[in-house]
Amino acid sequence: MTKHYDVEAVRKLFPAAEKMTYLDSGFQTPMSTPVRQALEVFIEEAYETAGPKAIWVERMEGVRAKVATLLNAGPQEIAFTKNTSESMNIAANALPLKPGDNVLMLHGDHPNNAYAFLNLTRKGVEIRFVPMSEVVNADSFRPYIDANTRAISMSQVTFHAGHCFDIESVGRLCRERALYYVLDIMQGIGVVPIDVKRVGATFIGAGTHKGLLVPQGLGLLYWDSCCTELEPAYLAAISLAHPPADFIARPDELELSATAGRFEIGNFNLPATHALGAALDLIASIGVEKIAAHCLDLGDRLIAGLDACGVALVGPRERHHRAPHIYVAALPADEWLNYFADKGVRLSPERDGLRISFGMFNTASDVDRFLDVLREHGSASGCSPKAA
Repeated sequence: MTKHYDVEAVRKLFPAAEKMTYLDSGFQTPMSTPVRQALEVFIEEAYETAGPKAIWVERMEGVRAKVATLLNAGPQEIAFTKNTSESMNIAANALPLKPGDNVLMLHGDHPNNAYAFLNLTRKGVEIRFVPMSEVVNADSFRPYIDANTRAISMSQVTFHAGHCFDIESVGRLCRERALYYVLDIMQGIGVVPIDVKRVGATFIGAGTHKGLLVPQGLGLLYWDSCCTELEPAYLAAISLAHPPADFIARPDELELSATAGRFEIGNFNLPATHALGAALDLIASIGVEKIAAHCLDLGDRLIAGLDACGVALVGPRERHHRAPHIYVAALPADEWLNYFADKGVRLSPERDGLRISFGMFNTASDVDRFLDVLREHGSASGCSPKAA
């Protein structure tokens, strides 16, 4: 047990973590027992009864409410999507942007956030990239705002170096300057606490296969329901306030749903939503704040070990500027990645090194194993990791 929660009990729910040193939750979290059980229930129901769809949809709506609770939103402000990229594209195309308008983004942010907005350049919208530094806040964007700026879009946490940005100050700036605010929280959700009302974003998007513990294929979109002028770029019956009961489309009945359902297009990933319900129950039983605190402690241990080995950390060191769970060691991926894999340590290559990313199930022994393997390589090659 750590000082935050019983991590050993949690670890038992993630069998893959017992078979390898899994330090790659920033890519994909291994499946937990509760998630597997939820998927098995869905499969059994589909297999035995051909699908109680009404019950499945009712369960999905319960999961929507759980997502809302996690984010401090209303259930009517949550839409289900396919992934973060779809969420960002829905948001980008819903903004009432016209030729000559500009949107501010961070240079080097996740490409799929950028491409959602770069696609609008075909319509005459200008995308301006603001330099990324270890600290990003309202002052980072303020000098770049002009009379034609309409929106800011950014990530809460960077995937490539573990920055954790001051998204609330950017939200205050957007309110002050009457700008739309689109936020990608994919790398933070489930590990970094977030209150959407405090942040003040127009749209917030995420997928579920990292901190939310569900296999790929499900995403989320928060919509500030005060922004009723924002409309979807595409339409289906489910998007409407009054879908036709007889399934006959009528051109004069196109009123949009008053909820985030206006951005949904139907045929939901029902098994994944059920799995998400189980994952959210697990997260709620621990608390996101406790998960973050635990991962920060692991990060402190990792940074101290990297320092002792003479390996630089890519990204911020200070707790209040770094994501709790994402760290990049300045080790050349082409030399080190396969070596760690051969030793049973799962990592990801990133722009400037190897990414070590923690989940709720990781322990100090995982950090120590990584550091032991790091030292072994240095000893075997006759050089220090720093020299390598």
